[in-house]
Amino acid sequence: MEKIISKEALSEFLKDGMTLMIGGFLANGTPESLIDFLIEKNVKDLVIICNDTGFPDKGIGRLVVNRQVKKVITSHIGTNSETGRQMNAGEIEVQLIPQGTLVEKIRAAGSGLGGFLTPTGIGTMVEEGKEKILVDGKTYLLELPIKADLALLKGSKVDEKGNIWYNKSTRNFNPVMATAADLVVVEAEEIVKAGEIDPSNVVTPGIFVDYIVKGRG
Repeated sequence: MEKIISKEALSEFLKDGMTLMIGGFLANGTPESLIDFLIEKNVKDLVIICNDTGFPDKGIGRLVVNRQVKKVITSHIGTNSETGRQMNAGEIEVQLIPQGTLVEKIRAAGSGLGGFLTPTGIGTMVEEGKEKILVDGKTYLLELPIKADLALLKGSKVDEKGNIWYNKSTRNFNPVMATAADLVVVEAEEIVKAGEIDPSNVVTPGIFVDYIVKGRG
């Protein structure tokens, strides 16, 4: 199957109200070209799972500013004042999850697990509505897996089979998100022939990647 496609070919997979995972950490390692395309297509009422909402003019924050996001499931919104403003105005729903818990919820979905136990959040609002389990005299919260309809990733170098290498900290949430969505699309800074990436440098195996789109470079 040919994995390299144009951005326009993604139109058939986009629909209002869908759940997206978008890689990045403060917009570092975020697929900006794919966000451009979401803005161009004006897909509405999105539920976005992400580490943070970037900045008003960069990363996921651009979707928030453009009022395309219904709900964001994230660990941090402090760098995007518009997310906070819309939340306080009741225009967007924000579900804040401790960062380590968020990534483990994604990892659990990708690994086929039914959930995991963590002490993080005990005694805080994080525990509200969650099952508590006692293990060896210590209380844990049962956290459930979380997945998406579509994951949008950013890769520094991607071969034609979908194997991905990420440059330094651009790796962040991208590899784990690749495992936890029904459809995975990677925006590649550089696309190379199969075999041009040393196997020891492959972080995300191509088996997880459905489509590749050439990014800005």
